[in-house]
Amino acid sequence: MSSRHLARSIVLQTLYEWDFFVDRKKEWKDILERNMEEFGKKNKEKDFAFSLAEGVIDNMAELDKVIIAAAPDWPIEKITIIDKNVLRIGLYELIYGEEKEVPPKVAINEAIELAKCFGGSSSGKFINGVLGTVYKELQEENVNKD
Repeated sequence: MSSRHLARSIVLQTLYEWDFFVDRKKEWKDILERNMEEFGKKNKEKDFAFSLAEGVIDNMAELDKVIIAAAPDWPIEKITIIDKNVLRIGLYELIYGEEKEVPPKVAINEAIELAKCFGGSSSGKFINGVLGTVYKELQEENVNKD
């Protein structure tokens, strides 16, 4: 498993735990630190993991709006916590990430792999559909800008 894939997995587990508690009293940084220590002690992508988690959390409201628009048949409160957080990670990398650092197709593929590993039997297809829709819209916006 690559260092970045492991970092994304740990971020997903952190977001799941943090998101599970509605009041979110527990600080996400403490959760991530503990998870990095337990699951990724030798992982060289600790800064990447913290940056990714912070980016997702800081932009969560915007990311959720994108999910709502891209998956209108699925009310956001009905999407599983895992699938929602996989989408948030993938969308964050697609929308806010540096394309040179993480190309869009890599971000989508990584999210699909996380969904297959941690989600339900149809999670991979759902994640692929939503992220594919957003990616196409972003491509169309870029074409229209030129």
